[in-house]
Amino acid sequence: MAKVKKLEGFMKGINLGGWISQGEKDPEYIKNFITEDDIKRIASWKVDHVRLPVDFDIIQDENENPLELGHQCIENCIAWCRKYGLNVVLDIHKADGYVFDAYKGSAFFNDEKLQEKFYRLWDDLAKRYSKHKDMLILELLNEVVDPNVAEQWNEIAAKAIKVIRDISPDVRIIVGGVENNAITSIKLLDPPADENIIYTFHCYEPLIYTHQGAHWIDTMDVNFRIAYPAPFNEYLKHSKEQLGEKAGFLFNEKFGFTEIGPDFFEKLFKEAIDIAAERNVTLYCGEYGVIDRADPKESIKWYRDIQSVFEKYGIGRAAWTYKEKDFGLIGSAYDEIRDEIIALL
Repeated sequence: MAKVKKLEGFMKGINLGGWISQGEKDPEYIKNFITEDDIKRIASWKVDHVRLPVDFDIIQDENENPLELGHQCIENCIAWCRKYGLNVVLDIHKADGYVFDAYKGSAFFNDEKLQEKFYRLWDDLAKRYSKHKDMLILELLNEVVDPNVAEQWNEIAAKAIKVIRDISPDVRIIVGGVENNAITSIKLLDPPADENIIYTFHCYEPLIYTHQGAHWIDTMDVNFRIAYPAPFNEYLKHSKEQLGEKAGFLFNEKFGFTEIGPDFFEKLFKEAIDIAAERNVTLYCGEYGVIDRADPKESIKWYRDIQSVFEKYGIGRAAWTYKEKDFGLIGSAYDEIRDEIIALL
């Protein structure tokens, strides 16, 4: 299995979830959730970048007029990151008509008016922020859920890329596939339009481990716990019970999974790595991590296993997440082992 083209400057990062995406709309919350001291702290962890999720309604009102507070947060984040030697991925986490974690259908993918709003949003963002292309990457849209809209999403992504390219011919652009940026959807993405397109995926596998007790999964018992590693058959059994149709890739026979560990991630990543190498495109894992309900000492084992495969194949990544959102690394759950986790980012 070949290594992929490295995303220099974006090899080890962390997400800033819950700030201007999936957070409160209160101005005081927004002003104080992430400050310069947080960016300074993150830089001290020896990572090289942050991924900054942004919701459209934080940066524009219902008439598409810019909202100053949201844009000021982006400007502040970029300035602070420059000051402390970090790069930035600017990610549209939610677009008008498309919200990944409250997904109710494919309206966005079949509604030209919503798509045009999406293109205008990217026109504005490219005009504002592509000047920072030396340290900034633009990510089109977070986690397209529906597996049946791959073709529509390729068309929308291509048009959005053209909008950005008309403003900046060489700013780097990240695009991910359907099924929540599943690594198995990399193959469904169109070949890269140019050398500055990057493929992304997210990895929370095995989901039964990383999302144990997750209150937002309807079928999950919030008191359910499982170890890492555990016998493969145990993961299968509990995935059926706790996750149902959200059981992830464990049951896909093409991978030949028999145990959990580095070999699991190698088999899971192989197809995407091969495709990235064949298309000469960079591969980036925009999210990965373990819920704070898991035993922290076992979380270290998971981080060690996935990090070893990231390192082996030269895959850049950003852990989910810095603060709160049930995965926050500065939360009390990680007090005793935080330094060990940070060393494995």
